[in-house]
Amino acid sequence: MFKKLTLLLFIITLSFILIAYIYQQSIDEKPKVTVVLKDLNSEYGRMIEAGLKKGFHDFDIEGKIVAPTSVSFFEQVDLLESILMEKPDILIISLMFPEYSIPTLDKFIEQDIPVLLLDTDFQWDNKTTYIGTDNVALGRTAGMLLGSQLQTGNEVAIIGLDLYSPVASKRIMGAKRSLDTIGINIIAEKVNVYSEPLRVKSEIETILEKHPKIKGIMATNDELALIAFQVIEKHDLKMPIIGADGINEMIKLIEEGDLPGSVAQNPYDMGYLSVETAKKELNGKNVEKHIDSGIDIIIKGNVEQRLDFQKRLLK
Repeated sequence: MFKKLTLLLFIITLSFILIAYIYQQSIDEKPKVTVVLKDLNSEYGRMIEAGLKKGFHDFDIEGKIVAPTSVSFFEQVDLLESILMEKPDILIISLMFPEYSIPTLDKFIEQDIPVLLLDTDFQWDNKTTYIGTDNVALGRTAGMLLGSQLQTGNEVAIIGLDLYSPVASKRIMGAKRSLDTIGINIIAEKVNVYSEPLRVKSEIETILEKHPKIKGIMATNDELALIAFQVIEKHDLKMPIIGADGINEMIKLIEEGDLPGSVAQNPYDMGYLSVETAKKELNGKNVEKHIDSGIDIIIKGNVEQRLDFQKRLLK
């Protein structure tokens, strides 16, 4: 009888230990979130990465961040295929070429893996949400800022990347609305210049030659804006050039008085908000279809604070 009682107590004790272990394991196992960015080398990409890492820490998530090593859409699709085999709890992605990636993203949905779009939006019914800039609003703000430095009737040019890009096309649309409203004449619109510096310089040289009375330039990203500044500086001209990203080199030109101001996205906030949103989705909470990470106007008065913040992020 004593042996039976001892065995029973042993079995009960062992059961409690096993249940406690399984329970602890379920608590300790963090949800897995994988993020696919466009790149991890640019300032912009590294600031998104910093926001993601802070979010992983604050929301107790096991996060993984990857990016293609080139601008090839094949590589991003290949990355997605390998991530699908890992079966993360949620995928967050900054799309490079949406039309090529969507068929693979549909496979995530088929396996009940929510997909959150970061930085680049796309009309895709299966996305959980988009976290990033309202690019039409950014364009409007850029147009208003450029117009505030000019007089009614002045002439300006718009320089953009691939017009089929959902980002560039929306920024141009927004800028046109603002500039038209305040009576600024858009005398040149160069798109599909991509990121080839020599090609961009050639296009701007042509604009200056054909339109010597031009008073300002709006670019759909800072890379283009910086190239435009180099050309303008070479010709000993001084005019407002508005970019869109808020990278340090652009901010320094404002700090030094070479440019009056620019418009900036908030890549750190994008990264952080995307992880916060992933946590809400994992907890079964309602998630809005569009989460705006905001737009900042950078001028001489706030440039030092912004530059200090970004330098800390990029250390």
